[in-house]
Amino acid sequence: MSTKPKYYIVEASALPEVFLKVAEAKRLLSTGEASTVNEATRITGISRSAFYKYRDAVLPFQNMMTGRIITFQLLLHDEPGLLSEILAIFAQVYANIITINSIVPTNGTAVVTISAETIDLTISLEELLARLSSCRGVVKADVLAG
Repeated sequence: MSTKPKYYIVEASALPEVFLKVAEAKRLLSTGEASTVNEATRITGISRSAFYKYRDAVLPFQNMMTGRIITFQLLLHDEPGLLSEILAIFAQVYANIITINSIVPTNGTAVVTISAETIDLTISLEELLARLSSCRGVVKADVLAG
């Protein structure tokens, strides 16, 4: 009987060093900074066996989100035109919006959830969150699900 894999989002500082080195070795290979597994493992200081043991289990958060539908939760001030500015940010980075849900504003703020396809995203998920967070009138921006 096969079981479905479980995934967790863990802060990098809490991970064992070998996981971080495997992720770095994979990055070196994908960017061409290392042309072989031998070279990537030598640069990162891990054994080839450690690399092969964990290579399919260790993925940076952004890589896991590529090509998926991500749901963002935003806490917004109740200001005219603010949602339009938020949607423009999504359009600029080629995030295809699937759904938008909003509650009636209370105490001058509203929770808005936006689900978007990220396959064509031109920036990292972290950068998109930073852009959303720094937008005028955004109190908080988070990834709710993905």
